[in-house]
Amino acid sequence: MSDARERRPRREAVRLPGGLTLRALVPNAITAAALASGLTGIRFAITAASGTPVPTTPGLPLDDWQKAVLAVILAGMLDGVDGRIARLLKAQSRFGAELDSLSDVISFGVAPALILFLWSLQDVPRLGWFAALAFAICMALRLARFNARIDMADEPRKAAGYLTGVPAPVGAGLAFLPLYLWIASGNDLFRRPELVGIWLLLTAFLLISSLPTLSWASMRPRRSVRLELIGLAALVFAALISEPWLTLAGICLVYLLLVPYGWVSYARIRRQRGERG
Repeated sequence: MSDARERRPRREAVRLPGGLTLRALVPNAITAAALASGLTGIRFAITAASGTPVPTTPGLPLDDWQKAVLAVILAGMLDGVDGRIARLLKAQSRFGAELDSLSDVISFGVAPALILFLWSLQDVPRLGWFAALAFAICMALRLARFNARIDMADEPRKAAGYLTGVPAPVGAGLAFLPLYLWIASGNDLFRRPELVGIWLLLTAFLLISSLPTLSWASMRPRRSVRLELIGLAALVFAALISEPWLTLAGICLVYLLLVPYGWVSYARIRRQRGERG
């Protein structure tokens, strides 16, 4: 029996021709799906800007601008899952990390920049393209900085459970704030290229800034309020179903309010560590 067990190939030893383990297929396929979703968002924006509507899905009467935004949001949801599944399956790899970064640049940098340019910024093509370029480039710079520090376990903010700057999916979501408000209200004020361009530049700055921002590791609620948080999550989910665009705008505003809180809380941690030292 022992000989038969030795002849049986181990699951973790089975690899694809390129050296990728079979268990790594799932997280990398999810990353590729996120990339496809981001690119599809660009496709919907192009058809919306050209005035050629894409046929709507039966029972889902969304226009193409809404589909473009939802495609990027779906990419963000997939991006939040692939890394966790890779860790769960113990399938982390350098290939997966590089694919994830390339997917993030396109889905959260290039796609939002092009969608917002086609939606609003092309009315002032020179300055509008500058704002779109700035956002896409800052997203690439942020991800390059993240890759450069990925193996630095002792990086101060990372060790304290904080992030440096706004994460890529969050940055894409924040960039769409004027579009959320325009879809929800129908007010063309939110579509003015001057407003959208300034907002896009501010979001680009947040991406590459050194501001300490909250991560899931730094947000550990006390046990006494965890039931209340479950109830709040249920209410937010219900709001997303009934009023998705206003709810997304509200989530963006809440996150922006948490940015100074993260800076203050990290400064307090630094002072405490200084007192210990």
